[in-house]
Amino acid sequence: MSALVLGFQEIEKTQFYLVGGKGFNLGDLSKIKGLNVPEGFCVTTAGYQQAIEHNESYHALLDHLTALSVEDRDQISETSQKIRQLIMKAKIPSEVAEAVTRYLSRYGEEQAYAVRSSATAEDLPYASFAGQQDTFLNIIGQEAILKHISKCWASLFTDRAVIYRMQNGFDHKLVRLAVVVQKMVFPEASGIMFTADPITSNRKLLSIDASFGLGEALVSGLVSADCYKVQEDAVVDTRIAAKTLAVYGRKEGGTVTQQIGADQQKNQTLTEQQILQLARLGRQIEAYFGQPQDIEWCLAGSIFHIVQSRPITTLYPIPEANDQENHVYVSVGHQQMMTDPIKPLGLSFYMLTTPASMRTAAGRLFVDVAPILATPAGRHGMLNTLGQSDPLIKDALTTVIERGNFIKSLPDSDAAPKPAGSNLDILAQFNSDPAIVPALIKRSQESLEQLKQDIQSVSGTALFDFIREDIQQQLKKILFAPESSKVIMATMQASAWINENMNAWLGEKNAADTLAQSVPDNITSEMGLALLDVADVIRPYPEVIHYLQHVKDDHFLDGLVRLSGGQEAYNAISGYLHKYGMRCAGEIDITKPRWSEKPAALLPVILSNIKNFEPHASSRKFEQGRQEALDKKQELLERLKQLPDGAQKAEETKRMISIIRNFSGYREYPKYGMISRYFVYKQALLKEAEQLVQAGVIHDKEDIYYLTFDELQAVVRTNELDHRIIRERQEAYKLYEKLTPPRVITSDGEILTGRYNRDGLPAGAIAGLAVSSGVIEGRARVILNMEDADLESGDILVTAFTDPSWTPLFVSIAGLITEVGGLMTHGAVIAREYGLPAVVGVDDATKRITDGQRIRVNGTEGYIEILE
Repeated sequence: MSALVLGFQEIEKTQFYLVGGKGFNLGDLSKIKGLNVPEGFCVTTAGYQQAIEHNESYHALLDHLTALSVEDRDQISETSQKIRQLIMKAKIPSEVAEAVTRYLSRYGEEQAYAVRSSATAEDLPYASFAGQQDTFLNIIGQEAILKHISKCWASLFTDRAVIYRMQNGFDHKLVRLAVVVQKMVFPEASGIMFTADPITSNRKLLSIDASFGLGEALVSGLVSADCYKVQEDAVVDTRIAAKTLAVYGRKEGGTVTQQIGADQQKNQTLTEQQILQLARLGRQIEAYFGQPQDIEWCLAGSIFHIVQSRPITTLYPIPEANDQENHVYVSVGHQQMMTDPIKPLGLSFYMLTTPASMRTAAGRLFVDVAPILATPAGRHGMLNTLGQSDPLIKDALTTVIERGNFIKSLPDSDAAPKPAGSNLDILAQFNSDPAIVPALIKRSQESLEQLKQDIQSVSGTALFDFIREDIQQQLKKILFAPESSKVIMATMQASAWINENMNAWLGEKNAADTLAQSVPDNITSEMGLALLDVADVIRPYPEVIHYLQHVKDDHFLDGLVRLSGGQEAYNAISGYLHKYGMRCAGEIDITKPRWSEKPAALLPVILSNIKNFEPHASSRKFEQGRQEALDKKQELLERLKQLPDGAQKAEETKRMISIIRNFSGYREYPKYGMISRYFVYKQALLKEAEQLVQAGVIHDKEDIYYLTFDELQAVVRTNELDHRIIRERQEAYKLYEKLTPPRVITSDGEILTGRYNRDGLPAGAIAGLAVSSGVIEGRARVILNMEDADLESGDILVTAFTDPSWTPLFVSIAGLITEVGGLMTHGAVIAREYGLPAVVGVDDATKRITDGQRIRVNGTEGYIEILE
């Protein structure tokens, strides 16, 4: 039988689920030498279980609560209140009461105690549950303590705790509550210490909040606190707050809030010596736990007491390096428009594909740019490149460069990369034969068909060697072929040339945006228009539309053929999936479900197209964009001919426009080729996974997603796997999903955020990066998942990021706003081709703009205005 009560010193490493997060941490803290942790004990979850296990009414109400969803707020409140009342009325089991009495006699029955809730779903790496259950201070006497233990148990079912569990996916039936009973300390001062700065995440900068009296005033937000920053045993920043109130313990029990005298309000709470002493304790605790800590402390007399410590769950992990050098990491996901975490198999595949040296942190990829920033030429090249694609990254890197002491400065050497030639030099050498792109596409398609054929005969460990070889010999050659790179660079530089010179010669801004509309051979924009054609096939058949409106199953295609018009619909959707079914949201992660695997993801877009468009919208949209581009070309050439040297300027411009029109569509093709091959690899690996399931090596074929490519090969070879690896990585992935990756992070863990340094914006405007010209007003639709899209023609899409899978939505919208992205990332390229005003790189756009607001997007100048 599990112990009903345990003293802090008696709590063992294996007893987390017996004492909960708070109790477990106190058990650890009490074992650190030289640390003053107030004595106490923990009423374990076994005591709570004994109190409720035979209460049938409790279990009936719990069943009802479990069946509710987070939207059922009224029912949640009503049911939770009934459960709390049941728990409060229930008598504490005699064995629990006797055990509490024994421990009180050991520590002093007349002492004052803090009685705190300690849940098993608390202080976890991926969910802190901070403040979800109740705490009671200065409780005196056995009867009062037992009463407040019941109150803590009941607080497991406060509305906020219940809703928080629902939002974080915790089963109410599996969560238990322990109660910490700890001797009260009546301090002159108290507060919170973070061993990593909570604002910048810098692990070398420790932050202390301090105020007079009990910490309850600070935690509850009743008072402001002094804030001290400590780095390398020195106080580097001190901010003194006006502390008007303090909470103190009363002799008869409970607490009282008192006004602080005007002459004391601006007094510094801690002396510099005390700050440094407390900081050393913080570093000692951090070293013991092996990670940054959020610590509650109080000062009584001259002694610091530590009353709680928990991991800081919001810090973004630092990419690992095996040295003590300073590093500056830039996010790959912000360049690839994929800031979600990637599972281990997906990470290892992407790292096999790219030639760049990358490091991982929290399921994301980063590149260390410190070596490049160390030389003048490297700095100039990187800031110039990033300044065009993502000004926020450029500004963040400029911040760290200007510090001067973080990156060692090195002189340029003969071995250093030479600056690239001018755009004009590169363009002058470019062979603008229109046959180049079709030839590149044909070569990629032939290679893909050969892969599909060859991979059929390979299995077991040989499959892994085959895939490695194909990545090296075929995929990389397609992705990084010199001809392919020249085509993409030439179109980028031709666009830059047009924008620069049309602005200088004619005062025309961003002319290349219009010239790039409806270019041929853009596989991604064609994909969006093709789904309009699918809608055209389905539109005449009401029975099919009704079926698609109500079906949820990914096997819905099987039921189509029984309906009138179903065969036609089946053929249209199947044909679309044959060409584009390897795509999905977050497609650079090979583990993400493809449209071919989850075709129901396309249904909202198909149904939206049926509702919002007339037949043949696809050809009309393409032709409209093409005509606008040709009209713009004609207009520019005629205006240029009126200028001095106009004939020559017009001829140069005509050549640049032909490069844009003939070659810019290819910009999206290499990634399409990569994702197509990824899907072939994935299908082959899932066949191996099915064999592992049948052999009992793994439980589910998708377990392989939590193994790296090399690890999976070893499992296939040995038919052996430690299942703890899968469980641990699944838990880690839950944490990673909750973290927001930074654009730039240093090896100190400091997150550097950039700003748009622009003047002249309208009052209240939200700045971003202008990537597609035009000004549009419309209704904001804030959408985080493509499957949730419910768009009407003229809406403005506001989202975190888009990749090619979002393109089918672009045919419905009038403008685009994303939180990440650059001039040549997917959303920008397709927005220009469709003629949509777009602003990207807008920090927290999905939070700052409310769904349904009327807004104005200025894609020419790069800002958003909220009109309502």
